[in-house]
Order: sequence, then structure tokens, then C-alpha cells
Amino acid sequence: MKQKKLILVATFMLSVVATIAQSLNSAYFTDDYKFRHTMNPAFGNDQGYVSIPGLGNLNVRMQGNFGYDAVIMHNPMAGINGQKSMATFLHPSIDVSTALDGFNSGNNRIISNMGVTILSAGFKAWGGYNTIEINSKTSFGVSLPYELFEFAKNTGNKDYNIGDISVGAISYAEIALGHSRQLSEKLRVGAKLKVLLGVGRADVKMENVQAQLDDANKWLVTANAIADVSMKGFSYKEKNKEYKQRPGNYKYIDDVDVDGAGIGGLGMAIDLGASYKLNDDWSFSAALLDLGFISWSNDMQARNISNTFEFDGFHDAEVAKSSNNSIKNQGEKYSDQLADFAHLQDQGDQGGRTTGIGASLNLGAEYTLPVYRKLSFGLLSSTRFQGDYSWTEARLSTNWVPTDWLDGGMSFGVGTFGVSAGWVLNIHPEGFNFFVGMDHILGKQSKEFIPLSSKASVNFGMNITF
Repeated sequence: MKQKKLILVATFMLSVVATIAQSLNSAYFTDDYKFRHTMNPAFGNDQGYVSIPGLGNLNVRMQGNFGYDAVIMHNPMAGINGQKSMATFLHPSIDVSTALDGFNSGNNRIISNMGVTILSAGFKAWGGYNTIEINSKTSFGVSLPYELFEFAKNTGNKDYNIGDISVGAISYAEIALGHSRQLSEKLRVGAKLKVLLGVGRADVKMENVQAQLDDANKWLVTANAIADVSMKGFSYKEKNKEYKQRPGNYKYIDDVDVDGAGIGGLGMAIDLGASYKLNDDWSFSAALLDLGFISWSNDMQARNISNTFEFDGFHDAEVAKSSNNSIKNQGEKYSDQLADFAHLQDQGDQGGRTTGIGASLNLGAEYTLPVYRKLSFGLLSSTRFQGDYSWTEARLSTNWVPTDWLDGGMSFGVGTFGVSAGWVLNIHPEGFNFFVGMDHILGKQSKEFIPLSSKASVNFGMNITF
């Protein structure tokens, strides 16, 4: 039973491989891409559409500035005494500079996203273009400071101000209503109102992690660990255990329970956008997306009860079990410290909380070739405002419209997560639409099919048009 509950929570945390940026940025300048309005609500379409339920717009994305190849690397001792060809960066035969070369000097982040459009429709009416959407959104992120990997690999220094270690997840559904219209021959504006139904949110953080070595060769590690989980029916389960040497018992979280499922929070958000056609060759656009919040009905909190762990080694250790200096007794002393430092204890329901969902800013400029109107070039700047998981990207695209039922293009991006290449193909004859594209073409993979660079995405959908 315990395994089933853990699997349920893990499924929420990693089903979390889903949203907060579930757009195909490579298609921002693709004129009749049906879901351009998700990137700027001012955009409309020549055709109306109704999505095929669950298949209208499916997006899976992973972004990161470090990856598998930073953690797992070639073992220089491969074949000697049966050692394997691959090893972690912590292997003693890998020198410090080589081991740390794959990590970002600031925060090392991986963000996984996946968005599913359950139902969507777009149509012309009331003097403009209108959209109705029901979407499922989920997202998972982890942020690890460079100093954490440096401390793990190289303990030769005396002071490590590691900083904050963060893991976060959010899952919610949205019901969105959008409208865009021409205000003048050159200016078009749009807005979208969203009702948010929160499924769950989890934030786990170790704040102000520091490790210091004093002149007596004594390590002092300090950190405040806190977990906040907002999810209907969620609770921690604790166990009592005796200290090894210290009198008394301590509690620690051993399991979790989810009693039922449902809506854990309610919120609202808005999208705002505009586009301006300067002349036949140049057009500009801007959009602010997901400006909103979710108010959660509970906040199940857990903390470590001690923020300090002190380790000064094993001194004059004796084998005899009865000795005060025995390895067993000294080990139990450290075990008691770790019980308070490393274990979290249930602090109960803190009475709810209100959290943002992360906002995005898109700024675009497009130039259409005067000598060949079917070809244009676009530059899109995207910024995500989401605390530890914020990022920016600039993407240059080439967009081609060879016929009135086919368009697409190629793109190249550079930003927080390095460089990437993308593409989009949009097929939209009368009565049907199919599109597929990527912002991050899948590169080299490990033998377990894990992307070495931690960057990959795929976006596709099928819709009925009219």
C-alpha cells in the first residue's frame, strides 16, 4: 500500500513533466498555426477550428543548462581491475576541473514541461476572433547551485556558501476565453481570461546551505530544509524512533497519504497581447502571458528540526564495543545529529497559501522579403518569470508559405539553456489541420535514450477546420 501511495505522489511530482511554457516558439511567425494565440492572444487565424479531444495540441518539453553528460562521463580507469567504461563525476580518477566542467557556474537547472489541450475551438464572431480552451498544465523544475557539485567533488577548500537547493512542481487545469480584434488598419489587440483549477503544488527547498571547515578540521554544515505541499487530501505520515545515544525519541516523515483527489486550489490569470503592422514588410508584436495566481486551500508543511550538523571525524577509534571511543559510539553520535538535520518533521496544515503560476513575456519582430512575399524572417524574445526556474531565449526563424494550405520554417535559439535548433510543419487544407514541430531537436542520447544535453521537445496536434 505504501508503494502505491508513493507512486501516486511521484506521478504528481513528475507528471509534472509538463507545462508552464507549452508553446511551440518556432511557430510564432507561422501565420495559420492554429495555436498562435497561446503565444500572443492578439493573433487570429484565417480558418476556424475545433480540436480533436486530447490531440489538438500536445507539447512535451525538457530544458536544462546541464545534463546527463555532466554527471556521467568516461572513466579514465576503464578496464583496469574490472572498472566500467562510464563513471559519475565523483570518481576519484576524474580530476576536479574535468569533473566540474559540465556544470553551469551559476544555478544548474532542469525544467520539464508537458501540456495537453483537452478541448479547444477558434472562430470568427463579434467583430474579431474568439477562442475557447480547456487545458491541462503541469511542470517540474530543479535548481542546484554550482557550489553543491564543487563541494561534493572537491572538499579541499574551507568554506562553501552553497546557497539554495530548490525542487518544485505544479499541476493545474485552465478554462480560457480569448478575443482579438483589429482596432485600426495597423493595430490588432487581444486578451484572454483564464480560470485556474489547481490539482497540486509542491515546493521543497534547502535554504542557505553552507559548509565550513575550521582550523580543528571540524566540518560544520548548516541548512534550513522546508517542504510545502498543497494538494487535496494530502498528508504526511510519521514514525517514532529512539535516538542512538541521546535520551528520548524523534519523529520523522516515513510516508505520505493522499485521501481522495480533486481541486486543491482556485485562481485566475490573464493574457494580454498586441500586434502592429508598420508596413507591408515589417510587423511587431508583444504579449504578457499567464499573469495570475492560484489560492490553495491547504499547505502541508514539513521542516528539519535542527539546521546544523557537525562532523569532526573519528578520534582514537577503538574496536571494542564497550569503549566510549568505539567506532560504534562515535557513529551513533553523528547518527543522532543527522536524525534532526536530515529528517523532516510534519508541521501540520499552515492554513493555505497563494502562489503565482509564472508569467511570460514575448516580443516579436518579423520582416517579409519584398521580392518574395512567401518568405519572412522573425526574431522572438521570450522571458519566463518564475523565481528559481526563470529563463530567457532569443529565437531567429525563417518562415516559408509555399501554398495557401502549407507553411512552416526553421529556427535557431540561444538563451539560458544554451543553443538549440527547431522546426515546424503546418498542414491546413480545407477541413483538417495537422502540425508537428520542435523547439529543441533531439540530439545525442545515452544508451538508455536519455538526452545528453537535457534539451528536447516535441509539439503536434490535429484539428478539424472550417
